[in-house]
Amino acid sequence: MTEPQAPQELTHFDDAGHAVMVDVTDKPITRRRAEAHCWIRGIEDLAAVLSDGEHDDLLSVARVAGMFGAKRTSRLIPLCHQLPLSSIAITFAPGHDALEIIAAVETESQTGVEMEALSACGVAALSIVSQLGARANALSIESLELQEKRGGRSGLWVRDPSEAGTSNR
Repeated sequence: MTEPQAPQELTHFDDAGHAVMVDVTDKPITRRRAEAHCWIRGIEDLAAVLSDGEHDDLLSVARVAGMFGAKRTSRLIPLCHQLPLSSIAITFAPGHDALEIIAAVETESQTGVEMEALSACGVAALSIVSQLGARANALSIESLELQEKRGGRSGLWVRDPSEAGTSNR
């Protein structure tokens, strides 16, 4: 039986409880990578929508929107550092009744890119919902979660599959 872990200290608050940006000045620059995913559910006849000539650019537009979301994370999320992103890859995995969005983001920096990967997924998903217009009322964006991160002091972390939303991979 595993011992329960003590809650980790909140990093974005000072001793008085005020919100602060984490000081990374003395942290070494290392290669860092994060992967996140989410699901869009409720697209009736997903295969037809994705192969329909009317929606040829649907995933291309969503991919670019997700990249934009990753690059602008520090403007969207208070207290995030602006990072020099070296790679953003967004892929889509159609399932039986849902579309999975997977974002992998890399940098060489003093802090990780977890928020950038999560932002990329979320913005790509919102772009798809927006593009589907009248169908959007039936859609849901689910299980936006970090799948893996590597680099920095903590090394490699991978989400336990039993705690994750299902994946097409």
